[in-house]
Amino acid sequence: MNSKLKKDRKEFLTKTVSVLIWVFIYHVLSISVGKSLLVPSVYDILSAFAGLCTHLEFWNTVFFSVIRVIIGFVLAVASGTLLGALSYRHRVIYNFIYPILSVIKAAPVASFIILALLWIRSGHVPAFISFLMVLPMVWSSVLQGLNQTDSKLLQMAEIFDFSFKRKVKMIYIPQVIPYFKTACITGLGFAWKSGIAAEVISTPNLSIGRKLYESKIYLETPELFAWTFTVIVLSIAAEKVFKALLNRFIKIR
Repeated sequence: MNSKLKKDRKEFLTKTVSVLIWVFIYHVLSISVGKSLLVPSVYDILSAFAGLCTHLEFWNTVFFSVIRVIIGFVLAVASGTLLGALSYRHRVIYNFIYPILSVIKAAPVASFIILALLWIRSGHVPAFISFLMVLPMVWSSVLQGLNQTDSKLLQMAEIFDFSFKRKVKMIYIPQVIPYFKTACITGLGFAWKSGIAAEVISTPNLSIGRKLYESKIYLETPELFAWTFTVIVLSIAAEKVFKALLNRFIKIR
């Protein structure tokens, strides 16, 4: 236990020092350029961020952006898991959905955002894009996990006449969980980035993407960096919280 604690502390210290080094490099770059419009100082960025935090609109904007991403992500995880299981069970379903999911994976995100603006309201575009970007990842990971199931375990289940429910609980779920976890954690990052990108283009009210776009239009560079810093902090926090919840849920299971 002490060894693990020392290892965690060492890793935390290493990451902290690395962050401070990059902040210092950015600080030197800012001084070298000498133009806040192009490269604002760390002080200007933190001041702009602190100023944003004092306004209720900032928290409402963050809340609605997070909700949009979460909705798209949750729907994608649920749909991807279901489609992955059905594709494993029925080859015809796999053959039917494989082409469209391959197109989604290959096509640029911006193309889908622009197309989505023709089909649905701008406020729903970020959730829809987050859904599209995560769905193929979860589907392929779940399907891969199921395809890697040990055939000997399945034969044993047949010999001992396991029920379908017991087979799923004792064989399939343990096999799929590592793939599922990886897909969800990676997918959350994709959902967040694609969702914010969709907000930048669709500019719905009370969205971080809209604030980024407005900051760029009005040349409020420190505020632009402050909103970008907000996106980074929220992304890291969301990943930490999701990992904790996922690990807790799996342990409970």
